[in-house]
Amino acid sequence: MTTSSFAAGAYASMQGIGAGGLLKKPANLAGAGGAAAGMPDFSSLVGKALESTAQSARAADVQAASVASGRSDIVDVVTAVAESEAAIETLVAVRDRVIAAYEEIMRMPV
Repeated sequence: MTTSSFAAGAYASMQGIGAGGLLKKPANLAGAGGAAAGMPDFSSLVGKALESTAQSARAADVQAASVASGRSDIVDVVTAVAESEAAIETLVAVRDRVIAAYEEIMRMPV
């Protein structure tokens, strides 16, 4: 069962991926390409999301090893695994939306 503090932590970690930066208006645009100066590109945002997901999985592994050696509580493992699961589900949902957007663009007439 998830607690409100877990949900708040999961939301905060998802904001750290870069979604908050996407909503900000760029201060100035760089040239005719339209890329904002100082704003991360899509590939770096995806890279950050993958790294964040991998980091939460590593944390869950560390907690599991800690419990196996008797240095930690099982609640910590369950929390770490739940956070990792939430990160993976979020990443899969974003992937599905990107694929759907790509398919929709491919169906557009030229």
